[in-house]
Amino acid sequence: MIRTIRSSLFYIGFTIWTLVWAFFSLVVTLLPLTARVWTSRLWARTGVGWLHWSCGLRYRVCGLANIPATPCVIVANHQSALETLLLWCIFPRLSYVLKKELLRIPVIGWGLHLSWPIGIDRDAGRQALVEVIEEGKARLAAGFNVVIFPEGTRHPCGEVGPFSSTAAGLAIRAQVPLLPIAVNSGCFWPRADWRKWPGVVEVQIGPALAPAGKAAVLNQQAQDWITTAVAEMGTGPAVKAL
Repeated sequence: MIRTIRSSLFYIGFTIWTLVWAFFSLVVTLLPLTARVWTSRLWARTGVGWLHWSCGLRYRVCGLANIPATPCVIVANHQSALETLLLWCIFPRLSYVLKKELLRIPVIGWGLHLSWPIGIDRDAGRQALVEVIEEGKARLAAGFNVVIFPEGTRHPCGEVGPFSSTAAGLAIRAQVPLLPIAVNSGCFWPRADWRKWPGVVEVQIGPALAPAGKAAVLNQQAQDWITTAVAEMGTGPAVKAL
């Protein structure tokens, strides 16, 4: 019962905050890119802080020293919506690769446009890959880190799905490091249950991988590291409650 109440409190507060932020974004779009990015970070960090206060869910980051001093391509496993917020708390400039449909959502889509995302059509096949490479190189040249969730969809706590090699391909074409990140957010923010569990989400940042060789090999290196890290994190209360 308490978990239901606390989770309801989170959603009510976060929904109100997101709507305010989204409408405010209509004005912010007229400002320079730096100001728009700052607004996106404010939204995410406030949301994470509210999650801690309402649900008792915090996060811990390991491996900050592994973050390159220059822009990179970030490749992370995807378990919940939480990691999209958490990465904003760690990196000052991010450009997410996401479905174009998300940018068309009324109100919310307005806000998503603030951070200069890369919208793709998943059904476009190779054309989508070309767009990610071209637009990704532009974001990296402008000082942004490009974030790609190579699984393409969320997976339950403790599981890692097959990786697309798009992130590795972009890193090699742009000659920037590929940075693997592992999270266990699904252990506390489960896909099959709207309620959140209190605890500490682990965010592990691995060693940056040099953009050399073939994309398939580089992609496998990132997947192997993330898969091992996720396995070492174990499962959380959401899995044990099943």
